[in-house]
Amino acid sequence: MSDTSVKNSSSTEILSAITPNTELRAHAKTAFEKLGLPTSKSEEYRFTPIARLLEKNFDLTSYKQPGSDLQQIKAFEIPELDAHVVVMLNGQFSRNLSSISNSDILIQELDENQHAEHLAKHAEYQNDALVAWNTAAWSGGVFIQIPEKKVVTKPILIYHINDTTSGEVKSITRNLVVVGKNSEVIIVEKFDSIGTNSNFSNLVTEIIVAENAGLNFYNVQADHGNRYQFTQTTIAQANHSRVNCYTFTLDGKFVRNNLQLNLDGEGCESHMYGLYLLHGDTLADNHTVVDHRKPNSFSNELYKGILDGNSKGIFNGKIFVRPQAQKTNAFQSNRNILLSDKSTINTKPQLEIWADDVKCSHGCTTGQLDDEALFYLRSRGIEKNTARAMMLYAFAAEVVESIPNEKMKAFIDNLISERLHKNF
Repeated sequence: MSDTSVKNSSSTEILSAITPNTELRAHAKTAFEKLGLPTSKSEEYRFTPIARLLEKNFDLTSYKQPGSDLQQIKAFEIPELDAHVVVMLNGQFSRNLSSISNSDILIQELDENQHAEHLAKHAEYQNDALVAWNTAAWSGGVFIQIPEKKVVTKPILIYHINDTTSGEVKSITRNLVVVGKNSEVIIVEKFDSIGTNSNFSNLVTEIIVAENAGLNFYNVQADHGNRYQFTQTTIAQANHSRVNCYTFTLDGKFVRNNLQLNLDGEGCESHMYGLYLLHGDTLADNHTVVDHRKPNSFSNELYKGILDGNSKGIFNGKIFVRPQAQKTNAFQSNRNILLSDKSTINTKPQLEIWADDVKCSHGCTTGQLDDEALFYLRSRGIEKNTARAMMLYAFAAEVVESIPNEKMKAFIDNLISERLHKNF
């Protein structure tokens, strides 16, 4: 079957299930119809056969979800992390399973009319078919608002749980977060599934970080189930705002992460950290964009990958420096270790600079474990697999050490240690 036929059949099935009831959704459906699901002919998706994967594994003509009898989420909780808990079950906000103890923050089901001021104003659907699909068809989501001058001491933890016990799950979810002026918040997204059937998540999250506000945003992808996942996270930063993003991809059948930071204010600071540990036949695709639109801002990006088995990794990082964004400092690095002859990585760092008074750099490396270092550890009486895991852990530690929250750091550290000893 050719790429064109895959594109046409998949896109037609999706379109047949979309019935827009607002002007925004109608525009998004038109955009999706024009774009179609991307194939290998699309530059942004040429290493990611998403149309073929979805057609092969899912019925795209219906969004009907199977029921769930989930009564508690203890199996998925992050140990010792005291947090406001928001549960998205099969893409729907579950108030019964959620636990929100702070009345000063607003957490409610996303309403297209009530929250129209910011909805679809930052995640552009005109040029990405998956975002257009989400904008036209989302059926569940949450709105989170942090008032001005509020430091939220407890993280807001969003569990995305798909229950496939009774059948496949396809969730189309939309989240919107507004962080008020001079406020601080930690938001954690964690993805899990129950059952043996396949599940697909299309999640778009828009976050507005107001003047002098701070955000630490974590994305933890360690689902052992048959999860196929697309996420688009777009963060809009105002003057002197601070954003730290952490993306950990440790499991899943297919994961595509689009992360875009729009530094639309002076004096912004942004850090993006990513770590992907891939094994088996996992495919993980990280696309990042840092868009410097105003002067005197700083961004730094570090993504690292360890790949084994038949796994495949993609990293595409773009930095834009607009003409008015003088005095910009922007740095990007992607480093990878391949542990098998069958694992692959495609990496493409990019800089597009239209200003002349800037400091920018980017780079990428791909290699294997250092045989001399491995020999040195073994000569000190360390067993081969242990020595190998120690070296891999040291490689990953640079990302883990950047985590400021000690409970989150311990949780991620344990996940990585378990993975490196068990699967590598």
